[in-house]
Amino acid sequence: MTEKNSELDKFDRKILDVLAVEGRISITDLARRIGLSKSPTQARLRRLEETGVIRGYRALYDPIRLDRDHVAFVEVRLSDTREKSLAAFNAAVLRIPEVEQCHLIAGAFDYLLKVRTAGMTGYRVVLAEKISTLPYVSNTSTYVAMQTVKEEGLSPVAPGPEA
Repeated sequence: MTEKNSELDKFDRKILDVLAVEGRISITDLARRIGLSKSPTQARLRRLEETGVIRGYRALYDPIRLDRDHVAFVEVRLSDTREKSLAAFNAAVLRIPEVEQCHLIAGAFDYLLKVRTAGMTGYRVVLAEKISTLPYVSNTSTYVAMQTVKEEGLSPVAPGPEA
């Protein structure tokens, strides 16, 4: 079950805003920051997790320090876009660790992938041996990122009706 954004009140939104930046904050500090006591804050956090509003917690890493600073965006066109074909592509692309993001697109191509590797040579191998062999791929176009200007994974929660 998922909760719609409009069902979140101002305290839920404050919790999400704080956790987007400080995912390891203690319940005590979170409660103080949002203006509630510890028990209701903990109950709200548990509800946000159980309903799927908060899907999980993870560490953000520095891709340069991990030698994964080459970013390419790949347009993918499929030879068949029926549901069965899309499902096969979706299942297969999930198994490629270098693909950080995969989006089904309404436009001149079918999917947009964000691929992160150690360099151009690594990218060429991923493209040739993994992406190009995905089910129903007819062709691809690659755009290499020259510089990352913003990539924080953070986004403020949209204000609700009471804001």
